[in-house]
Amino acid sequence: MMIRTLLLLLTLLPLAAGAAPEEGKEYELIIPEAPTLTSTDKVEVVEVFWYGCPHCYRFQPAVKRWLEKGHPNVEWVRMPAVLNEHWEIHARAFYAAQALGILEKTHQALFDAIHKARRKLNTEESLAAFYKDYGVSEEDFIKTMHSFAVESKVRRARELDKRYNLHSTPSIVINGKYRIDPGMVEGNAEQMLDVVDFLVARESHAGS
Repeated sequence: MMIRTLLLLLTLLPLAAGAAPEEGKEYELIIPEAPTLTSTDKVEVVEVFWYGCPHCYRFQPAVKRWLEKGHPNVEWVRMPAVLNEHWEIHARAFYAAQALGILEKTHQALFDAIHKARRKLNTEESLAAFYKDYGVSEEDFIKTMHSFAVESKVRRARELDKRYNLHSTPSIVINGKYRIDPGMVEGNAEQMLDVVDFLVARESHAGS
């Protein structure tokens, strides 16, 4: 109990110099509350992204730095957005890579290939050719993209997009209760993660 209170105070210290984030300005309440993707005592933080989104690409270094700080009370989850049919193929690629055990090796690499190398990776064939470099045959990758497990996860992501009331990426959802959109912080990645810290601290305190 005492340790959790201390962690809360330490997390809130950076915000002490300025005004705390406000509901309706830096974050929104999700009503009704959405289900979480994980079953854990930790605070779930969902990063909703699209591989084709340049803002999501620029957000990745800040996320990496934030995660490297260590947050033992946080469960960080990536979820591809399926806000339209055009985005679905990248969601399938994400979940196929996850199912094949190559996601950690390919997540940043796919972002880099699209935004740095300017590769047009928006068809099953082009994506399968990309993932072939990571030890998966093109046939197996395409088959996995259409597997029951991937179909189920894509459907769940699409449903959660609606529950979260998502309109843009990258967005962050905390415990299915709060949503932070890039427009709320003018696309400032560090400020976005400051709001994450604030809401994680609030949820940690609520669960103590």
